[in-house]
Amino acid sequence: MTSIEAHNSSLREHLQENLQQFQRREIAIGDRHAAAVCLTVSHEDGDPVVAVTRRCALRAHSRQWALPGGRLDPGETSVTAAVRELREEVNLEVPATDVLGLLDDFATRSGYVITPVVAWTDQDWRELTPNPDEVEFIRPFAFSELSRDDSPVLEEIDQSDKPVLSMHFHDDRIFAPTGAMLYQFREVVIQGRATRVAHFEQPLFAWR
Repeated sequence: MTSIEAHNSSLREHLQENLQQFQRREIAIGDRHAAAVCLTVSHEDGDPVVAVTRRCALRAHSRQWALPGGRLDPGETSVTAAVRELREEVNLEVPATDVLGLLDDFATRSGYVITPVVAWTDQDWRELTPNPDEVEFIRPFAFSELSRDDSPVLEEIDQSDKPVLSMHFHDDRIFAPTGAMLYQFREVVIQGRATRVAHFEQPLFAWR
């Protein structure tokens, strides 16, 4: 864990500098769908967190942990799509100047190439309001919890020669692809380590 822990301009500069030094990798879309998610650095009483959502029951992959995001509309970039989805799902407006950078693309078993967009907000995560049509509730993933020694968890499955990745989250776990992107956020953005995650597997329930 970095020694910079307070949610302030020094932390923002630290995170942005790590992203600027990172050479991200893109994945060709091919016959898949382009999508984007937003890893939003918020805070709780000054302690930095990433805002994570739980999908509502009527959405695809219902009641799974996720980051605000979705498919790109025609003419959108990954950044504009991620910012739009952030507004639609948790009612947070993030100007372009608060987008800090991008992480590696991640190709999902369900046919998407997801671009993770990292953004900053000065708002406490408790000020965010979930859209009940899309989000059941919002939870904070504290930087301190992201940096737990027992995360990530890697598990073997018979259906793949690659390990399934997950991150401990409160009393639950967040699996790849979301878990993989959170792990890369920890490694690259917080710790400044050029760690790749596109090779990690997703659990069987995410293959559809």
